[in-house]
Amino acid sequence: MKIQFFYPILVFLFIFLSCSEDDNATPTTPNPSTSINKIMPLGASRVAGARPEYESYRYDLWKLLVDGAYDFDFIGTAKDEASYPDFKGLSFDIDHEGRGGINSTEILAGLNGWINEAGIPDIVLFSSPGGNDGIDNYTQTLANINAIIDAIQTANQNVTILIELPAPPLTSEQTQEFLTFYNQALQDIARIAAQRTTATSKVMTVDMQDGFNDSFLADDVHYNAAGATFIANKYFTVLKDILK
Repeated sequence: MKIQFFYPILVFLFIFLSCSEDDNATPTTPNPSTSINKIMPLGASRVAGARPEYESYRYDLWKLLVDGAYDFDFIGTAKDEASYPDFKGLSFDIDHEGRGGINSTEILAGLNGWINEAGIPDIVLFSSPGGNDGIDNYTQTLANINAIIDAIQTANQNVTILIELPAPPLTSEQTQEFLTFYNQALQDIARIAAQRTTATSKVMTVDMQDGFNDSFLADDVHYNAAGATFIANKYFTVLKDILK
């Protein structure tokens, strides 16, 4: 795994350092979705996955939603080219908007174009915003998170945004400096979610760090199969009360 910076001085949330820039994702121009629940998984390498090295939560979440007979469609301009078993006679929905190594500035720069290509989401799963941003960029990262929410709500004033309180990295990597910034980030993300909720658009946190432990990690930061299942279940618990 290619760690881009040394942990104690590095990442705002230390979450999405990637093995590669593409993470098996191929940008495409998808057909317009007709689902009443268009879901955009948005983020970096924890969204993209890089099977078999590490997993994304998307496959397990897709199975939960299929099992619940929900009308939904994952949307995004990236395609997950890894191999996934069919479930209940259906092929995995491989569309997403996760890119390994991407930071909040790059997400903000690309977001409008991705929405134009993939379609307007009804629900956005915003995974650990700022995960590849350095500590020195913390203030800018918070501004970027707000601007990303602005862009999503401008595209759809009725959108629901689920924003992660992110799962931590490996315990051995959690320096005191990291814990200071991580705990502040959890508070700031929760505050932003509360402030950015409108009469028509909910911005809700999903607490991924509660109950998360080292046994859910394939390396310092990425999910193994158990971790992907854990995160998928957290999302599903919230989504099942939202989906039409």
